[in-house]
Amino acid sequence: MSPLAFDGLPALREVIESHGLSPKKNLGQNFILDLNLTTKIAHLAGQIKDRTVVEIGPGPGGLTRALLQGGARKVIAIERDERCLAALDDVSRHWPDRLTVHAADALNVNWPDIIQLSSVEPDEKLLIIANLPYSIATKLLIGWLETEPWPPWFDGMALMFQREVAERIVAEPSTKPYGRLAVISQWRCACDISLTLGPEAFTPPPKVASAVVRFTPRQSPAPACDVRALGQVSRVIFGQRRKMLRATLKTLFRDPETILEGLGIEPTARAETLTVSDIARLAIAMEQSK
Repeated sequence: MSPLAFDGLPALREVIESHGLSPKKNLGQNFILDLNLTTKIAHLAGQIKDRTVVEIGPGPGGLTRALLQGGARKVIAIERDERCLAALDDVSRHWPDRLTVHAADALNVNWPDIIQLSSVEPDEKLLIIANLPYSIATKLLIGWLETEPWPPWFDGMALMFQREVAERIVAEPSTKPYGRLAVISQWRCACDISLTLGPEAFTPPPKVASAVVRFTPRQSPAPACDVRALGQVSRVIFGQRRKMLRATLKTLFRDPETILEGLGIEPTARAETLTVSDIARLAIAMEQSK
């Protein structure tokens, strides 16, 4: 019999072999097999003991096991690959009543419904901790950041991205990575890169480095504006980031120069020089001009 891992279950390599879980490229599967590393990731969003955690794409269950071993009261896992369900069922039997697996595509999940089906305590705030499939990571993040009402149903996230995407999330104004993703992320959350990983940490190794970003939702993002308006303004100005604002904003305002001057923003400035607050004020002005 093969030796057991520290949590009393078979090593992840054995799980993958016994269940035929060779990673699929079209599903963006890159597994982390080092349980010491998954344990570290499990704790990056903060205290997980007695908490309910949402995980996306658990695969063979490495991070899932670390979350349960770390004391999570319940893990709600969303897994698209039906091949992984038997392996996750083994994890569920090992920790009875603490793992709920939903066979679904995370992009199509109705989160309030999933939470209700998972018997979460009323008014309980959840954590989202996941090694996200890179092909859908940004779409998932934007969906969570556009959650209404706000504050959202989660009070912390620790999410794995390609390092390039992680750097775009935490980018400062007047830097090359700064854009729409930084604006919506930083307006709604405090964000920081908590861990970086080389390709060798994964099976199979991806072609890029990776990083875990920690998100802490702001209770009252300021200045207060409509999140969809913030996204619209960001798309317009960063879509032509080398042009002056007086030109890019013509699709949103009849007289952009007057609007910009009224907000104390130079009409000749470019998108990358604006702060998150500046862009939120432009979103407010757009809503008021309708």
